[in-house]
Amino acid sequence: MQLHVADHPLIRHKVTVLRDKRTPSPTFRLLVDELVTLLAYEATRHVRVTECDVETPLTSTTGTKIADPAPLIVPILRAGLGMLDGMTRLIPSAEVGFLGLKRDEETLEAITYANRLPDDLTGRQVFLIDPMLATGGSLVAAIEYALERGATDVTCVCLLAAPEGIEHVRVSLGDRADVKVVVAQVDERLNEMGYIVPGLGDAGDRLYGIVDL
Repeated sequence: MQLHVADHPLIRHKVTVLRDKRTPSPTFRLLVDELVTLLAYEATRHVRVTECDVETPLTSTTGTKIADPAPLIVPILRAGLGMLDGMTRLIPSAEVGFLGLKRDEETLEAITYANRLPDDLTGRQVFLIDPMLATGGSLVAAIEYALERGATDVTCVCLLAAPEGIEHVRVSLGDRADVKVVVAQVDERLNEMGYIVPGLGDAGDRLYGIVDL
């Protein structure tokens, strides 16, 4: 597993505003969208491309386009939906799958409740998007889904990560596949409830305004 922390002043600024409990849901959603677009530049640095011919107003030249098969973006429901627009804006030709995972609050294990992925991901670049890499259980389960279907190139895009979650992903996967994790910041730790500290609270709730923080 390769970890990349996107250290940029604009990213740090936007993360700080996200952390503020007074930031309302509409602003939170906008900032997440902006952050994902910034992170996507790093996450797609090695997206597969192919050469193509193009006619400019002056002459013919050789250009570059996204290679086939198209990349697959998979938001982990529900919070991952808040990151989808930022990814598809950068890669509009990508296809989208969905994976619904929720955490058992007692065991902290990931439970799958929805799966809309192609049966065969052989040769596909897969981008998994989820705001929080906390215990790592959900992300490992999502990566396993992709690997079981033949994917060998998986990139995970998260806003925040805890050291414990990063280590869990690293140990669980070993060297079985080319897996990259791109995050905005790595936080201090997990608390006893499995939440990232200092974190930003429950990303799904703050995106969609279900609870008042």
